[in-house]
Amino acid sequence: MTAISGGGAPTLEMVAAHAGVSRATVSRVVNGSPKVSPDVAEVVQRAIEELNYVPNRAARSLASRRTQAIALIVPESAARVFDDPFFASIVQGVAMAIAPTEYTLTMMIESEVDPDKTRRYLLGGNVDGALVVSHHTGDHSYAHLGRSLPLVFGGRPLDGESSEFTVDVDNTHGAASGTEHLVARGRRRLATIAGPQDMPPGVDRLRGFESAASAAGLATDLVEFGDFSPASGADAMRRLLAREPGIDGVFAANDQMAMGALTALAEAGRSVPDDVSVVGFDDDRYAATAMPALTTVRQPSNRMGAEMARKLVALIEGRPVEAATILSTELVVRASS
Repeated sequence: MTAISGGGAPTLEMVAAHAGVSRATVSRVVNGSPKVSPDVAEVVQRAIEELNYVPNRAARSLASRRTQAIALIVPESAARVFDDPFFASIVQGVAMAIAPTEYTLTMMIESEVDPDKTRRYLLGGNVDGALVVSHHTGDHSYAHLGRSLPLVFGGRPLDGESSEFTVDVDNTHGAASGTEHLVARGRRRLATIAGPQDMPPGVDRLRGFESAASAAGLATDLVEFGDFSPASGADAMRRLLAREPGIDGVFAANDQMAMGALTALAEAGRSVPDDVSVVGFDDDRYAATAMPALTTVRQPSNRMGAEMARKLVALIEGRPVEAATILSTELVVRASS
């Protein structure tokens, strides 16, 4: 290697001189090109380490037309995002998956004042791709952006096409297993607190409840809807009790609504699980410490975030990737049932 002198941050040219190779060769090594022999790449890498050279990210982005950034989009209010532990688990999974890569993560909570601001940012060349969680239809839909930008959805878009890339849990089967558990406990007047019907989990979990209840020969008419928040679960439970005081089993489409239901049942003097058994969905961090501890359908939210991130990076880098990944759920039985 050639000795060099001088102050300031090391440059690509200085690394080339130190390694005794051309500037183009150093550039290829920095950008991971396979066109450099292993022996030469090792010499260049050693020069990079000895000089403590840090590649110029802006220059690399211009050369590769990549920003090395990905966005995590949540089309929900900030209050909802920070109140619901599901989102924290997804973010943790995404962060763990991209930690070994050169990609950085930008989290974007869709603006309630100007929803199109997020779309303009995504299409403005600021990121290489995006992850979309808590996807809605209508004004909150991002499905159409898949034609212009690599996208991976956490849950299938209801208005999407079969070619879109998704990571989802088996919501229908999970909801059915929670409902079947209520039936196995001898519950016969079942009700459900369903999620929003402009979101895949809301639709699929209602379908799973109805399927399992019908298979057991039970009525499926006791349905009220919430927005996945505890307050909406409590309100839905009050409406259900007003319609049918004899309810003895409740499946809620997420744990937050299930805990709201527990509050409303306590207000009504209904004992859980003696009078009414309650099952939720998620197994979030509050489920085990609820009073009583909540029986729930566990979904692997952390793994879901990680799988979404890995799939998106593969898409951006042109590697083959399966369009749809479906993760399994697990029934976790606790005191509420």
